Amino acid sequence: MYTSIYSGDAPELLKKLAETQEMQRLADVGMHCGCEYTDSELYKQARFAYTRLTHSIGVANIVWRFTRDVVQAAAGLLHDIATPVFAHTIDFMNNDHVAQESTEDKTRAFIDNSESITALLKEHGISIDEVSDYHKYPIADNDTPMLSADRLEYTLGNGHIIYHVSQRRTEEIYNNLLVAENELGAAELCFQSVDVAKEFAEITLRNSHFYVRNEDRFSMQYLADIVRRALETGALERDDLYSTESAVIKKLTSSGELSAAWETYRRVAVVAASQEIMQDRYCVKVDAKRRYIDPLVLTADGAKRVSSISADVKAQIDSFLCLDFGQWLFAV
Repeated sequence: MYTSIYSGDAPELLKKLAETQEMQRLADVGMHCGCEYTDSELYKQARFAYTRLTHSIGVANIVWRFTRDVVQAAAGLLHDIATPVFAHTIDFMNNDHVAQESTEDKTRAFIDNSESITALLKEHGISIDEVSDYHKYPIADNDTPMLSADRLEYTLGNGHIIYHVSQRRTEEIYNNLLVAENELGAAELCFQSVDVAKEFAEITLRNSHFYVRNEDRFSMQYLADIVRRALETGALERDDLYSTESAVIKKLTSSGELSAAWETYRRVAVVAASQEIMQDRYCVKVDAKRRYIDPLVLTADGAKRVSSISADVKAQIDSFLCLDFGQWLFAV
């Protein structure tokens, strides 16, 4: 597994936490928000399934590598513990498709309700408060466009799994990082080489476009509407959203109406856009969360954003931020 590049000496606590039932559930919750179940060519070419468990373990090991602080690393590991099935698709269902924060408030409850996790934390003298909010640890998480362990992991993960960047090159990019002080006086992951920083920026921009492409926005809204209908009809209960994707799909395909909708969803491959609504088919207009990273890189004058020293990177970021999502989307 490519995540082996992140840290070879993770503390035993992290391994034991990752083995708990609550964390193992994430092995059946994907990183791509249910879009990987469609017939999109991009997902069919993926090296292997990318799960929230893989991502979470990666984040924990990155935080450990750069902080040597098991508390911060544990917070990184547990940050996605409350992720529902199909992940941010449930934010779309909650009409929170731009901020994508509506499902983040259950983390503490998941930890608090786990006897195995609370026992492990108590054994190591760690309080729930210390690990239930990874946002307070800048290496684990920070605000866009800064680089955190969370953003680093899914960028390198998609680079390797979706875009087929070799594990060797992924490791070389990763090993070019250190911790520096950013313009706000906070600790942040920073590249040592301008060339590597530019290469990483290119991967992040590819990721940025990937997350907002027509196929993904359409598919997430389509699946969100299927799940909403399942809740309305009683085919799903709210608690089912915090089970596994396999279990939820089984319930969806047990209902005639929803089974047909699911199979239609599975066949989504290409999505077109129109200025006018298409009256004869499922058609939606969906805005997008604009995810992007402008990483730090060391220069003779200290750590600077790569966009400040590369006109090309800056132009690409500006172009991405100006994308128009005002068209109607439909499957073809």
